[in-house]
Amino acid sequence: MIVFLKGKFERVSPAAVWVDVNGVGYEVNISLHTFSKIQHLKEGILFTHLQIKEDAHSLYGFFDEEERSLFQLLLSVSGVGASTARMMLSSMKPEEIMQHIASGNELALEKIKGIGAKSAKRLILELRDKVVKIQPTMNISVSGYNNLEQDALYALVSLGIARATAQNALQKTLKTNPGLSLEDLIKQTLKSI
Repeated sequence: MIVFLKGKFERVSPAAVWVDVNGVGYEVNISLHTFSKIQHLKEGILFTHLQIKEDAHSLYGFFDEEERSLFQLLLSVSGVGASTARMMLSSMKPEEIMQHIASGNELALEKIKGIGAKSAKRLILELRDKVVKIQPTMNISVSGYNNLEQDALYALVSLGIARATAQNALQKTLKTNPGLSLEDLIKQTLKSI
């Protein structure tokens, strides 16, 4: 496993960089986020992820370990490949992606090329609790969202209830019955729909 490369940046483009490590050249795929950080540098360190497939060995490089960790986390989601994960990191800063996942902002994720409604929901469902573990010191707020309320909303939407209808019904249930458990909140909301 290649963990990082330290060397001269021989050729830097928005999609890839050639890194000369003591006379050995590595082609490293990068995101636009990493490109923006290294485009004016002559040398440096790239944290890497090596993907081995039967038809290719691809090396992906990142400016910092947090971006690499997020990339690897994105790859763990079914249906998200290296190209899609790199597209996500090229479309938004890692902090923004984690913020949208933590806050359940499906619409923001759907704006990324290659991410549809199902993928956005899957990303949020599978990674919501994990994104904070990438960098515990990172302040990822879920302002405007109550975890209990958000979890209930996801449950209702997954049951086939329209998002707007579910949100309105949840708000009414929370006002009339504060302090309910998640299960009771879902049951009471279903009764009111």
